[in-house]
Amino acid sequence: MTSLRQPLESMIMTSTGWTAADLPSQKGRTFIVTGANSGIGLPTARALAEAGARVVLAVRDVAKGETAAGSIAGDTEVRRLDLADLASIRAFADAWQGEIDGLINNAGVMATPEKRTADGFELQIGTNHLGHFALTNLLLRHITDRVVTVASGAHRGGSISLDDLNWQRRRYQRWAAYQQSKLANLLFTLELQRLLTTADSSVRALAAHPGYAATNLQFRTESRWQNRLMAISNRLIAQTDEAGARPTLFAATQDLPGASYVGPDGLREGRGYPTLVGRTAAASDVEMAKRLWTLSEELTGVGFPLESAQSA
Repeated sequence: MTSLRQPLESMIMTSTGWTAADLPSQKGRTFIVTGANSGIGLPTARALAEAGARVVLAVRDVAKGETAAGSIAGDTEVRRLDLADLASIRAFADAWQGEIDGLINNAGVMATPEKRTADGFELQIGTNHLGHFALTNLLLRHITDRVVTVASGAHRGGSISLDDLNWQRRRYQRWAAYQQSKLANLLFTLELQRLLTTADSSVRALAAHPGYAATNLQFRTESRWQNRLMAISNRLIAQTDEAGARPTLFAATQDLPGASYVGPDGLREGRGYPTLVGRTAAASDVEMAKRLWTLSEELTGVGFPLESAQSA
Protein backbone atom coordinates (compact mmCIF):
# COMPACT_ATOMS: atom_id res chain seq x y z
CA MET A 1 0.00 0.00 0.00
CA THR A 2 1.21 3.54 -0.73
CA SER A 3 2.74 5.25 2.30
CA LEU A 4 0.14 6.99 4.44
CA ARG A 5 2.42 10.00 4.48
CA GLN A 6 1.52 10.63 0.85
CA PRO A 7 -1.79 12.00 -0.42
CA LEU A 8 -2.19 9.10 -2.88
CA GLU A 9 -1.92 11.61 -5.72
CA SER A 10 0.38 9.19 -7.54
CA MET A 11 -2.55 6.74 -7.71
CA ILE A 12 -5.12 9.10 -9.23
CA MET A 13 -6.83 7.25 -12.07
CA THR A 14 -8.48 8.53 -15.19
CA SER A 15 -12.25 8.76 -15.60
CA THR A 16 -14.00 5.49 -14.83
CA GLY A 17 -17.45 6.23 -16.25
CA TRP A 18 -18.65 4.11 -13.32
CA THR A 19 -22.24 4.32 -12.05
CA ALA A 20 -24.44 2.40 -9.62
CA ALA A 21 -25.44 0.20 -12.56
CA ASP A 22 -21.89 -1.20 -12.45
CA LEU A 23 -22.19 -2.39 -8.84
CA PRO A 24 -21.20 -6.04 -8.49
CA SER A 25 -23.62 -8.32 -6.66
CA GLN A 26 -23.72 -7.54 -2.94
CA LYS A 27 -25.76 -10.59 -2.05
CA GLY A 28 -24.93 -11.90 1.41
CA ARG A 29 -23.30 -8.64 2.51
CA THR A 30 -24.48 -6.30 5.26
CA PHE A 31 -24.02 -2.52 5.22
CA ILE A 32 -24.87 0.14 7.77
CA VAL A 33 -25.49 3.56 6.25
CA THR A 34 -25.82 6.46 8.69
CA GLY A 35 -28.20 9.23 7.69
CA ALA A 36 -29.72 6.96 5.06
CA ASN A 37 -33.18 8.51 5.01
CA SER A 38 -32.17 11.51 2.86
CA GLY A 39 -29.34 13.25 1.00
CA ILE A 40 -26.81 10.97 -0.71
CA GLY A 41 -27.42 8.40 2.02
CA LEU A 42 -30.74 7.35 0.51
CA PRO A 43 -29.47 6.58 -3.02
CA THR A 44 -26.46 4.89 -1.42
CA ALA A 45 -28.72 2.61 0.61
CA ARG A 46 -31.03 2.04 -2.36
CA ALA A 47 -28.24 1.02 -4.73
CA LEU A 48 -26.68 -1.39 -2.23
CA ALA A 49 -30.04 -3.00 -1.43
CA GLU A 50 -30.93 -3.34 -5.11
CA ALA A 51 -27.56 -5.04 -5.63
CA GLY A 52 -28.59 -7.66 -3.07
CA ALA A 53 -27.16 -6.38 0.20
CA ARG A 54 -28.90 -6.21 3.52
CA VAL A 55 -28.87 -2.49 4.36
CA VAL A 56 -29.45 -1.05 7.80
CA LEU A 57 -30.62 2.56 7.71
CA ALA A 58 -29.18 4.14 10.86
CA VAL A 59 -31.23 7.30 11.35
CA ARG A 60 -32.19 9.79 14.02
CA ASP A 61 -35.85 9.93 12.98
CA VAL A 62 -37.19 6.38 12.72
CA ALA A 63 -40.45 7.47 11.04
CA LYS A 64 -38.51 9.17 8.24
CA GLY A 65 -36.27 6.15 8.06
CA GLU A 66 -39.26 3.85 7.60
CA THR A 67 -40.59 6.08 4.82
CA ALA A 68 -37.21 5.96 3.10
CA ALA A 69 -36.95 2.19 3.51
CA GLY A 70 -40.39 1.86 1.93
CA SER A 71 -39.00 3.44 -1.24
CA ILE A 72 -36.23 0.85 -1.52
CA ALA A 73 -36.61 -2.48 -3.28
CA GLY A 74 -34.56 -4.93 -1.25
CA ASP A 75 -33.64 -6.09 2.23
CA THR A 76 -33.65 -3.11 4.58
CA GLU A 77 -33.94 -2.47 8.28
CA VAL A 78 -34.31 0.82 10.16
CA ARG A 79 -32.56 1.43 13.48
CA ARG A 80 -32.40 4.59 15.55
CA LEU A 81 -29.05 6.35 15.82
CA ASP A 82 -28.42 9.92 16.94
CA LEU A 83 -24.80 10.80 16.21
CA ALA A 84 -25.13 13.90 18.37
CA ASP A 85 -25.66 11.73 21.48
CA LEU A 86 -23.01 9.29 22.73
CA ALA A 87 -25.65 7.38 24.71
CA SER A 88 -27.58 6.72 21.49
CA ILE A 89 -24.40 5.62 19.72
CA ARG A 90 -23.54 3.20 22.52
CA ALA A 91 -27.09 1.81 22.54
CA PHE A 92 -26.92 1.22 18.78
CA ALA A 93 -23.56 -0.55 19.05
CA ASP A 94 -24.54 -2.59 22.11
CA ALA A 95 -27.63 -3.90 20.30
CA TRP A 96 -25.69 -4.99 17.22
CA GLN A 97 -25.14 -8.69 16.61
CA GLY A 98 -23.46 -10.31 13.64
CA GLU A 99 -20.96 -9.23 11.04
CA ILE A 100 -20.90 -5.94 9.16
CA ASP A 101 -19.27 -5.96 5.75
CA GLY A 102 -19.32 -2.19 5.40
CA LEU A 103 -19.96 0.76 7.70
CA ILE A 104 -20.72 3.90 5.72
CA ASN A 105 -20.30 7.01 7.84
CA ASN A 106 -22.51 9.23 5.71
CA ALA A 107 -24.65 11.37 8.03
CA GLY A 108 -23.67 14.97 8.59
CA VAL A 109 -24.68 18.56 9.16
CA MET A 110 -23.35 21.63 7.38
CA ALA A 111 -22.88 25.28 8.30
CA THR A 112 -25.36 25.25 11.17
CA PRO A 113 -25.75 28.02 13.73
CA GLU A 114 -23.75 27.44 16.91
CA LYS A 115 -25.31 24.49 18.72
CA ARG A 116 -24.18 21.76 21.08
CA THR A 117 -24.67 18.02 21.08
CA ALA A 118 -26.09 16.13 24.06
CA ASP A 119 -22.51 15.75 25.32
CA GLY A 120 -21.56 19.41 24.88
CA PHE A 121 -19.62 19.11 21.63
CA GLU A 122 -19.97 21.74 18.92
CA LEU A 123 -22.66 20.26 16.68
CA GLN A 124 -20.68 19.93 13.43
CA ILE A 125 -17.50 18.38 14.85
CA GLY A 126 -19.66 16.38 17.25
CA THR A 127 -21.89 14.89 14.56
CA ASN A 128 -19.61 14.73 11.54
CA HIS A 129 -16.48 13.51 13.32
CA LEU A 130 -16.81 12.58 16.99
CA GLY A 131 -20.10 10.71 16.55
CA HIS A 132 -18.74 8.62 13.70
CA PHE A 133 -15.44 8.17 15.53
CA ALA A 134 -17.27 6.62 18.49
CA LEU A 135 -19.60 4.55 16.31
CA THR A 136 -16.78 3.11 14.21
CA ASN A 137 -14.67 2.04 17.17
CA LEU A 138 -17.63 0.57 19.04
CA LEU A 139 -18.61 -1.50 15.98
CA LEU A 140 -15.12 -2.32 14.71
CA ARG A 141 -14.98 -5.86 16.08
CA HIS A 142 -18.02 -6.66 13.92
CA ILE A 143 -16.66 -5.10 10.71
CA THR A 144 -15.13 -7.53 8.24
CA ASP A 145 -14.35 -5.47 5.15
CA ARG A 146 -14.30 -1.68 5.26
CA VAL A 147 -15.26 1.66 6.78
CA VAL A 148 -16.16 4.44 4.35
CA THR A 149 -16.39 7.97 5.72
CA VAL A 150 -17.98 10.73 3.68
CA ALA A 151 -15.76 13.81 3.66
CA SER A 152 -15.95 16.93 1.47
CA GLY A 153 -13.94 19.15 -0.81
CA ALA A 154 -14.52 21.72 1.93
CA HIS A 155 -11.67 20.06 3.84
CA ARG A 156 -9.33 22.13 1.65
CA GLY A 157 -10.16 25.26 3.62
CA GLY A 158 -10.07 23.54 6.98
CA SER A 159 -7.70 23.56 9.93
CA ILE A 160 -7.80 21.59 13.18
CA SER A 161 -7.70 23.47 16.48
CA LEU A 162 -6.72 20.84 19.02
CA ASP A 163 -6.84 23.47 21.76
CA ASP A 164 -10.42 24.48 20.91
CA LEU A 165 -11.93 21.73 18.80
CA ASN A 166 -15.41 22.51 20.14
CA TRP A 167 -15.35 26.28 19.62
CA GLN A 168 -15.55 27.15 23.30
CA ARG A 169 -13.04 30.01 23.19
CA ARG A 170 -13.00 31.11 19.55
CA ARG A 171 -15.73 33.19 17.99
CA TYR A 172 -17.90 30.65 16.24
CA GLN A 173 -17.81 30.60 12.44
CA ARG A 174 -20.22 28.13 10.88
CA TRP A 175 -18.31 27.49 7.67
CA ALA A 176 -14.94 27.22 9.40
CA ALA A 177 -16.51 24.73 11.81
CA TYR A 178 -17.79 22.69 8.88
CA GLN A 179 -14.40 22.75 7.15
CA GLN A 180 -12.72 21.62 10.37
CA SER A 181 -15.12 18.68 10.67
CA LYS A 182 -14.53 17.57 7.08
CA LEU A 183 -10.75 17.76 7.50
CA ALA A 184 -11.23 15.68 10.65
CA ASN A 185 -13.00 13.02 8.55
CA LEU A 186 -9.91 12.58 6.38
CA LEU A 187 -7.49 12.58 9.30
CA PHE A 188 -9.70 10.02 11.04
CA THR A 189 -9.54 7.78 7.96
CA LEU A 190 -5.77 8.18 7.77
CA GLU A 191 -5.16 7.20 11.39
CA LEU A 192 -7.79 4.45 11.38
CA GLN A 193 -6.02 2.82 8.44
CA ARG A 194 -2.66 3.10 10.22
CA LEU A 195 -4.07 1.44 13.33
CA LEU A 196 -5.76 -1.30 11.30
CA THR A 197 -2.49 -2.01 9.50
CA THR A 198 -0.60 -2.12 12.79
CA ALA A 199 -3.20 -4.56 14.15
CA ASP A 200 -2.70 -6.74 11.06
CA SER A 201 -6.39 -6.31 10.24
CA SER A 202 -7.74 -6.85 6.73
CA VAL A 203 -10.37 -4.14 7.29
CA ARG A 204 -9.82 -1.04 5.18
CA ALA A 205 -10.61 2.59 5.97
CA LEU A 206 -11.53 4.77 2.99
CA ALA A 207 -13.04 8.18 2.39
CA ALA A 208 -15.23 9.63 -0.33
CA HIS A 209 -16.80 12.94 -1.19
CA PRO A 210 -19.84 13.59 -3.41
CA GLY A 211 -18.72 16.76 -5.14
CA TYR A 212 -21.56 19.26 -5.33
CA ALA A 213 -24.79 17.26 -5.13
CA ALA A 214 -28.27 18.69 -4.73
CA THR A 215 -29.54 17.39 -1.37
CA ASN A 216 -31.39 18.67 1.66
CA LEU A 217 -28.06 19.16 3.45
CA GLN A 218 -27.85 22.63 1.91
CA PHE A 219 -31.11 23.73 3.51
CA ARG A 220 -30.27 23.17 7.16
CA THR A 221 -28.19 26.28 7.74
CA GLU A 222 -31.15 28.07 9.39
CA SER A 223 -30.09 31.12 7.38
CA ARG A 224 -32.76 32.24 4.90
CA TRP A 225 -30.37 33.99 2.52
CA GLN A 226 -27.86 31.11 2.51
CA ASN A 227 -30.64 28.61 1.85
CA ARG A 228 -31.87 30.73 -1.08
CA LEU A 229 -28.37 31.03 -2.51
CA MET A 230 -27.88 27.27 -2.27
CA ALA A 231 -31.24 26.63 -3.90
CA ILE A 232 -30.09 28.65 -6.91
CA SER A 233 -26.73 26.84 -6.97
CA ASN A 234 -28.46 23.49 -6.77
CA ARG A 235 -30.51 24.29 -9.87
CA LEU A 236 -27.63 25.74 -11.89
CA ILE A 237 -24.55 23.78 -10.84
CA ALA A 238 -25.22 20.71 -8.72
CA GLN A 239 -25.44 17.14 -9.89
CA THR A 240 -28.17 14.79 -8.64
CA ASP A 241 -28.05 13.01 -5.31
CA GLU A 242 -27.73 9.71 -7.22
CA ALA A 243 -24.61 11.01 -8.95
CA GLY A 244 -23.34 12.33 -5.63
CA ALA A 245 -23.64 8.84 -4.14
CA ARG A 246 -21.36 7.28 -6.76
CA PRO A 247 -18.04 7.97 -4.98
CA THR A 248 -19.37 6.44 -1.76
CA LEU A 249 -20.63 3.36 -3.59
CA PHE A 250 -17.35 3.05 -5.46
CA ALA A 251 -15.36 3.27 -2.21
CA ALA A 252 -17.70 0.76 -0.55
CA THR A 253 -17.48 -1.93 -3.21
CA GLN A 254 -14.33 -1.63 -5.34
CA ASP A 255 -10.91 -3.14 -4.59
CA LEU A 256 -9.07 -0.03 -3.43
CA PRO A 257 -6.10 0.42 -1.10
CA GLY A 258 -6.74 1.50 2.46
CA ALA A 259 -6.77 5.28 3.01
CA SER A 260 -7.97 5.87 -0.56
CA TYR A 261 -10.03 9.00 -1.19
CA VAL A 262 -12.68 8.89 -3.91
CA GLY A 263 -14.41 11.86 -5.53
CA PRO A 264 -15.89 12.97 -8.86
CA ASP A 265 -13.58 13.31 -11.86
CA GLY A 266 -15.02 16.59 -13.20
CA LEU A 267 -13.89 20.19 -12.93
CA ARG A 268 -12.71 20.91 -9.38
CA GLU A 269 -14.21 17.55 -8.38
CA GLY A 270 -17.65 19.14 -8.40
CA ARG A 271 -19.38 16.49 -10.49
CA GLY A 272 -18.67 13.48 -12.64
CA TYR A 273 -17.75 9.84 -12.23
CA PRO A 274 -15.84 8.39 -9.26
CA THR A 275 -12.06 8.30 -9.28
CA LEU A 276 -9.23 8.50 -6.76
CA VAL A 277 -8.56 12.13 -5.87
CA GLY A 278 -5.92 14.04 -3.98
CA ARG A 279 -6.14 15.90 -0.69
CA THR A 280 -4.38 18.76 1.03
CA ALA A 281 -1.14 18.47 2.95
CA ALA A 282 -3.15 19.13 6.12
CA ALA A 283 -5.31 16.09 5.34
CA SER A 284 -2.15 13.99 4.89
CA ASP A 285 -0.55 15.04 8.18
CA VAL A 286 0.13 11.75 9.98
CA GLU A 287 1.15 13.39 13.24
CA MET A 288 -1.96 15.60 13.36
CA ALA A 289 -4.05 12.52 12.61
CA LYS A 290 -2.56 10.77 15.65
CA ARG A 291 -3.10 13.79 17.89
CA LEU A 292 -6.69 14.25 16.75
CA TRP A 293 -7.33 10.55 17.38
CA THR A 294 -5.97 10.82 20.93
CA LEU A 295 -8.12 13.89 21.62
CA SER A 296 -11.17 12.15 20.14
CA GLU A 297 -10.63 9.19 22.45
CA GLU A 298 -10.44 11.54 25.43
CA LEU A 299 -13.62 13.40 24.44
CA THR A 300 -15.74 10.36 23.61
CA GLY A 301 -14.33 7.83 26.04
CA VAL A 302 -14.05 5.35 23.15
CA GLY A 303 -10.78 3.88 21.91
CA PHE A 304 -9.46 1.59 19.19
CA PRO A 305 -10.55 -1.92 20.19
CA LEU A 306 -8.02 -4.09 18.34
CA GLU A 307 -4.63 -5.16 19.65
CA SER A 308 -1.50 -4.22 17.81
CA ALA A 309 -0.05 -7.21 16.01
CA GLN A 310 3.37 -6.03 17.18
CA SER A 311 2.38 -6.40 20.84
CA ALA A 312 0.13 -9.46 20.50
